Amino acid sequence: MKLVKHTLQYKLLGLRHTFTAWCNSHLRKAGTQIENIEEDFRDGLKLMLLLEVISVQASHKPSRGKMRVHKISNVNKALDYIASKGVRLVSIGAEEIVDGNAKMTLGMIWTIILRFAIQDISVEETSAKEGLLLWCQRKTAPYKNVNIQNFHISWKDGLGFCALIHRHRPELIDYGKLRKDDPMTNLNTAFDVAEKYLDIPKMLDAEDIVGTVRPDEKAIMTYVSSFYHAFSGAQKAETAANRICKVLAVNQENEQLMEDYEKLASDLLEWIRRTVPWLENRAPENTMQAMQQKLEDFRDYRRMHKPPKVQEKCQLEINFNTLQTKLRLSNRPAFMPSEGRMVSDINNAWGGLEHAEKGYEEWLLNEIRRLERLDHLAEKFRQKAAIHEAWTAGKEGMLQEKDFETASLSEIKALLKKHEAFESDLAAHQDRVEQIAAIAQELNELDYYDSPSVNARCQCICDQWDALGALTQKRSEALERTEKLLETIDQLYLEFAKRAAPFNNWMEGAMEDLQDTFIVHTIEEIQGLSTAHEQFKATLPEADKERQAILGIHNEITKIVQTYHVNMVGTNPYTTINPQEINGKWDKVRQLVPQRDQALMEEHARQQNNERLRKQFAGQANIIGPWIQTKMEEIGRISIEMHGTLEDQLTHLRQYEKSIVNYKPKIDQLEVDHQLIQEELIFDNKHTNYTMEHIRVGWEQLLTTIARTINEIENQVLTRDAKGISQDQMNEFRASFNHFDRDHSGKMGAEEFKACLISLGFDIANDAQKRTGMMDAEDFRTCLISMGYNMGEAEFSRIMSIVDPNRLGVVTFQAFIDFMSRETADTDTADQVMASFKVLAGDKNYILADELRRELPPDQAEYCIARMAPYCGPDAVPGALDYMSFSTALYGESDL
Repeated sequence: MKLVKHTLQYKLLGLRHTFTAWCNSHLRKAGTQIENIEEDFRDGLKLMLLLEVISVQASHKPSRGKMRVHKISNVNKALDYIASKGVRLVSIGAEEIVDGNAKMTLGMIWTIILRFAIQDISVEETSAKEGLLLWCQRKTAPYKNVNIQNFHISWKDGLGFCALIHRHRPELIDYGKLRKDDPMTNLNTAFDVAEKYLDIPKMLDAEDIVGTVRPDEKAIMTYVSSFYHAFSGAQKAETAANRICKVLAVNQENEQLMEDYEKLASDLLEWIRRTVPWLENRAPENTMQAMQQKLEDFRDYRRMHKPPKVQEKCQLEINFNTLQTKLRLSNRPAFMPSEGRMVSDINNAWGGLEHAEKGYEEWLLNEIRRLERLDHLAEKFRQKAAIHEAWTAGKEGMLQEKDFETASLSEIKALLKKHEAFESDLAAHQDRVEQIAAIAQELNELDYYDSPSVNARCQCICDQWDALGALTQKRSEALERTEKLLETIDQLYLEFAKRAAPFNNWMEGAMEDLQDTFIVHTIEEIQGLSTAHEQFKATLPEADKERQAILGIHNEITKIVQTYHVNMVGTNPYTTINPQEINGKWDKVRQLVPQRDQALMEEHARQQNNERLRKQFAGQANIIGPWIQTKMEEIGRISIEMHGTLEDQLTHLRQYEKSIVNYKPKIDQLEVDHQLIQEELIFDNKHTNYTMEHIRVGWEQLLTTIARTINEIENQVLTRDAKGISQDQMNEFRASFNHFDRDHSGKMGAEEFKACLISLGFDIANDAQKRTGMMDAEDFRTCLISMGYNMGEAEFSRIMSIVDPNRLGVVTFQAFIDFMSRETADTDTADQVMASFKVLAGDKNYILADELRRELPPDQAEYCIARMAPYCGPDAVPGALDYMSFSTALYGESDL
């Protein structure tokens, strides 16, 4: 508490110094000072004077009495004035001020400072403390070592105060020599300069700021606000100068725009005055070249001279509108151009220019069209005449050719088509000839200067045209005569080709079939091939007749050529087959027929031998296969039936095994027959469904089954002798197993096994083993359902884990016998062993080592002592051993 009180007093002392200096900075304007802030404000006189100075407003007339009531009245008047300025005074009363309460007095002064020195500060839409902080940040932003974020620790190094002074009065402080690590020098420099040159009293003490972890925020704000007010006058002067400069700049800019408008308008009007007479000149030219030069000059005017003037006119209107807008926004009178230079005057002059331009362009185009017409007609005549002359060049020689005398029919037809195309082309050129004559006539009518040469050329074209018509008719008649002769020969060629082609294909197919290799596997297949070959031989006479007819057509063609002296070029155009080729292939077919007869006879003999081998194998396989199946069924019945003792069944099975082994020579003979079939590449046998692989698998299964059945009987004998099971019990077990093994596979499923256990008297639902007598399975199942009996799955799962350790889902007869022998034999259990140990221990829950050595043979006693765990029950004594856990471990129910 003492430390807190001391800190508070120290803090009040620092504020007293700061607030006293701030008050004196204002009171000296009224010619007075204070020394003790609590004592000097007690009568309220200097308080009211301070308010009058800082608010620039006359306050209420104070009471000059020295009585307490007068002092309270004066202070109340001051407080009322402060409250009238919107300041809320909390817990500050006139009595505390009059009584010299330092805390209340300083609080009142801080309220006055906030209201009259800080609250009115406004920077970028922020006011009071935030505005003052933003002002400090803006002013000190260029100084890299200054970072003003608050009104306490940001000012400890003194650079913030120095930066404010240097920003407004750089001549007062050499800021470059200041160091951040020397706060005392920085603070004292700022305080001294502010007091000496800025009339800001020294409100803070450098040692207090440096020695305090967090300087007082109110003191710093009070002192910094003095800088703000000290520099505000300079800022107002700067603002006024900026306003004047802005106004003058606007006025100067407007005047420049006016001058630019006047000059631009004058230049544009002068250009229009010079250009219009040139556009109104309509003097015609005699040549097309001269008129085209005028048109080119006009296009240059449009491309190069006019666009800049269009831009100037547009810019002139933009400048005029911009100037008027700026004058209106700056409250200046509207701009009035000099006479004749208004925007409307310029638009009128521009309209006259465009009217003259349009008329000049129309005149130019009309003159050019007139001259173009004459030049066009002359050029058109020359072009058409040149095209016609180029087309007719060589046509007379072509029409006089004799190429049709050595041409084939197809070539004749092509020449006819070509001649018809030429006639069509000739008819089409008739229009061009007429057009040439018409153009020549029009040029004569228009008095074209070169009309004589045009007329001479036109007459030459017309004469040549008549000659081409006569030659065309003559050639057409010669082509038609030659075509009729060649068409007759062509029809014979075509008929030869139509009949020779299929006959040739037939011979090629016949040769391919006669030489084709064949693979057959049955005698029926070879018989089918032989039948087809005989049918083919029956068609040979008719084929020979067709061959003679085809050769007759070729002979007729030869006769026509020789009779009419036709100059034949090339061979038959419809086929490449000739009579020599037909005769050669026919001879080849006649040679291949007997060779095919021999090949078919040899294959027929081979297939007869293969059929014999098939029947030989099938005869043995059809006997051995059913014999193996029968033996498999007999072994299955022997393993299921219960005739005689197990020894009798074992003897019978071994005799049965011997008879099976004696059958092996027949299997070997079948293997020999199979080897012969494989050597002949025989892959199927319709006489039997048995393959050698089936016989082998069946024989191996038969040997395996008889050996496994003998082994099962031997295991049953061992189980019976080891467990002491009677023959009747074995028969009972076998009968039950056979009854529920409905598919006689020698295995029972899980559900079949469960039904078998229930039929033997196992109460699985109570997880206990009871004998209930024998009952038919179906009757017993009906009884259980009627009683609402439910088998216990836990007990049945335990039994299944014993009989089916591999979890195959089936139970063999041997597993069934093993389980039943364990369940029915009189064997020791863990409970019986524990009961025996309890007798040796004298009915105690533990046993001692001496008791074991006394009752058991030495080696067995030591065996038990070494493996028994210490007994830990509540009745344990030293050396007690746990015989119960030992007993359960013997039967695998726990670990030893």
